[in-house]
Amino acid sequence: QVTLVESGGGLVQAGASLRLSCVASGRINGYNMAWFRQPPGKERALVAVITDDGETYTVDSDRFTISRDNAAHTVYLQMTSLKIEDTAQYYCAARVPRVGDEDYDFWGQGTHVTVSS
Repeated sequence: QVTLVESGGGLVQAGASLRLSCVASGRINGYNMAWFRQPPGKERALVAVITDDGETYTVDSDRFTISRDNAAHTVYLQMTSLKIEDTAQYYCAARVPRVGDEDYDFWGQGTHVTVSS
């Protein structure tokens, strides 16, 4: 069992930067880690993934960067040039890499990001 706690959200103006953090209750070695977001009234969607060996996939790689610090049990999402449409609840998630499904095993409670004009 892994407990994930996100932090770093808040209210910012368009164009600003934020760094979200996700601290796990234990080791994250061996887990693929991801950030998802759910805008108001919309479904949750993937933002970025970092595999257990450090490979990354980011939906908007020009503005967002995912990274991990296994020693600190922490995953980060660096967000730059924020837009109003980035307003959402941001969730951290973890999964054991496996074949057959893409489900995430553990989820945090989320941290909210609001971007104003």
